[in-house]
Amino acid sequence: MKRFVALAAALIAATTFTLQTAEAGGRKHFDNRLKVVAVATGAAATATYFAVNEWKWKWQHGSVFSQWGTIAGTTLGCAAVSTMVGTVVVNRPLTQREGHVMIGSCVVPIIGGYLVNAAYDANPQWEPQPAVVKKKKKK
Repeated sequence: MKRFVALAAALIAATTFTLQTAEAGGRKHFDNRLKVVAVATGAAATATYFAVNEWKWKWQHGSVFSQWGTIAGTTLGCAAVSTMVGTVVVNRPLTQREGHVMIGSCVVPIIGGYLVNAAYDANPQWEPQPAVVKKKKKK
């Protein structure tokens, strides 16, 4: 019962990072649908980690993979899958910022994406300038 209460408290605390603050005329840098994708793929990566460990909290040494190998594999899988699913969900190529925020959410769960987004806000020169598309004149 104590584990359940601790897990519920952790989930409630984790959801506070997904809440938005008020912006008075600020630019929107990140699509809200991508936040859902990042949370879902992070949860799937966590479930995969526990599935490899036979659903035990403490690492079992009878597993085929080592603990750090499983952590690395699920992190890389989360980073790859979250960007692919995000591209499908928003039906357009992700911006560099969106891709990095989603990968940051996989590397450092819960706060990684927030930290990467804050780093982009502090360094606007990191974002590439949008390409100007010239329209062809009809003859």
